Amino acid sequence: MMNVVGHSSDVHGLTQVPAAAHQAGGAAADVSAAAAATAVSAELAALAAAENFPVALRILPRARRLELMAVYAFARTTDDIGDRAPAGSRMRLLDELDADVCRLGSGVSVLPVVRALDGLVTGRGLDPQLLRDLIQANRQDQLVTRYQTFDELAGYCTLSANPVGRIVLQVFGVFSADRAGLSDQICTGLQLAEHWQDVAEDWRDGRVYLPADDMDSFGCGTAELAGQSASAQLRALLEFEVARAGRLLDAGAPLVGTLRGWPRLAVAGYLAGGRAALAAITAAGYDVLRQPPKPRRSRTMAGLIRAMVTGR
Repeated sequence: MMNVVGHSSDVHGLTQVPAAAHQAGGAAADVSAAAAATAVSAELAALAAAENFPVALRILPRARRLELMAVYAFARTTDDIGDRAPAGSRMRLLDELDADVCRLGSGVSVLPVVRALDGLVTGRGLDPQLLRDLIQANRQDQLVTRYQTFDELAGYCTLSANPVGRIVLQVFGVFSADRAGLSDQICTGLQLAEHWQDVAEDWRDGRVYLPADDMDSFGCGTAELAGQSASAQLRALLEFEVARAGRLLDAGAPLVGTLRGWPRLAVAGYLAGGRAALAAITAAGYDVLRQPPKPRRSRTMAGLIRAMVTGR
């Protein structure tokens, strides 16, 4: 994971968009989403290539691509505060970030990574509450390190993942309640795919996203997560979890068929990335401890074409 946070203990330092953003955007007090995203696009593009879904597909129109990259910069910054900032400062920094998000739309947001989204709020109707949900997910990460049931984990995904899909729909101007419901299923599936890829990393960070009830059912103890390779019980558990994540992706897949043009391409890309990630875990024999299984680009592209053609 790219460390957007850096080493400063001040939230202003943690959320700086590089100075080039100010130069590109004109007045320093009025940084546009496009200017801020242009300044950080090289770094973010490198990270996006490692993600399960193409956050800003290169063939999208430049304006849309840069808007999505600005959203991505905010999401990664929020995650890095929650994961990489000094532990004793994380809640305060998240509170400061939240307070600045509440100023969006007024033209007085202070932090560049937040100010870069002002145009999306005023011009595209982006709901700041969705950004606040992402912050709340990181607050929850500071307090909750285990989930007893899958329902509890799915509830976490309503904060950590589902807002991203809703933001994408709003950025493209195609948001509706029905589409949001389908998007939520895709995004929860994507979040689960990432968790199942990163079981070992999460364990090292002191977090276990595998539901405790499921671990008990498959005879898995948390000590197994520290191994060099997955036990037979852990592999069986991951096979179960991968199948459930796949069903969520499939349930939300009809969203693609409701869209046309660039939004269809973007959502099909997210869906294809999630399916490819789950396929990579399967191809690794569900052993996610040796190394995080990574999807093949060819698999993702084939899935993208299939989703575009079939609409699901």
